[in-house]
Amino acid sequence: MNTLMQSPERVLVAPSILSADFAAMGDECRHVLAPDSAGGAGADLLHLDVMDGHFVPNLTMGPDMCRALRRAFPAAVLDVHLMVTDPENFVEPFARAGATLLTFHIERHRGDRAVALAERIRAAGMLAGVALNPPTPVEPVLEVVGAFDLVLVMSVNPGFSGQAFIPEVLEKARRIKPRLRPTQRLEVDGGVSEATAPACRDAGIDVLVAASAIFGKPREARAEAVRRIRDGATA
Repeated sequence: MNTLMQSPERVLVAPSILSADFAAMGDECRHVLAPDSAGGAGADLLHLDVMDGHFVPNLTMGPDMCRALRRAFPAAVLDVHLMVTDPENFVEPFARAGATLLTFHIERHRGDRAVALAERIRAAGMLAGVALNPPTPVEPVLEVVGAFDLVLVMSVNPGFSGQAFIPEVLEKARRIKPRLRPTQRLEVDGGVSEATAPACRDAGIDVLVAASAIFGKPREARAEAVRRIRDGATA
C-alpha cells in the first residue's frame, strides 16, 4: 500500500482501465504495468473508474473487477475512483476486493461527513482520496484536505473516457498543492495526454491518470506515451 506514497517527488502515471480492451483485461493490465525494459509500458499503478449510472450517466465496473485484478497483480497499486451516489456503501466491498486507494467525490460528502468517511476508509485498510468535478469550487476540498492521502482534480466532466481536457481546472490544482503534506498526492483525471501532461505537472500534479492516451495506442507505442506523460522524455 505504501507504494503510492513512496518517492513523493516522482510523478506517477496511472492508466485508466476504462479504455482497456475488456475482453483481454488481464493481458492489457499486465502489459501496461510491466517495465519498458521487459516490453511493457512501465506505468506505475492502475486506475479503476467505478460508475453507478446515477451520479454519472454510465455504468462500468465494481468490486469483482478489483478482486480479479488483485488476484492477478498482488503487488499492484489499485486506485479506485468512486463516481457513485452512495460511496459509503462501497467501502467494505472494495476493501475486501483489495483496493489500495478509495476516492469519493466531495459533491456527495462534505465537511465532517467527508472526514468521517475518510477515517472509515482508512480503518478498512485503504488510503483515502477525495475528488472534485470541474464545476465544483475548490473551497470544500480545501476545508478537509488534511484528512486525505490524495486529492483528485477532474479535468473532464466524469462519465466517459475520451473527452477533451479542461485547462481551467489547473487553477484548482495550484491552490490545493501548497496545502498538501509531502506524503499527500495530487491527481488529475480526464483528457490527460502527452500534449496536456506538461501543464498538469507544472501545476504541481504528481499522479496523472491517462486512458485512451495509453490504451488507445498500439502496444509498441505505449511505453513512449507513458514516458512523455510522466516527464516529457523519450527513450
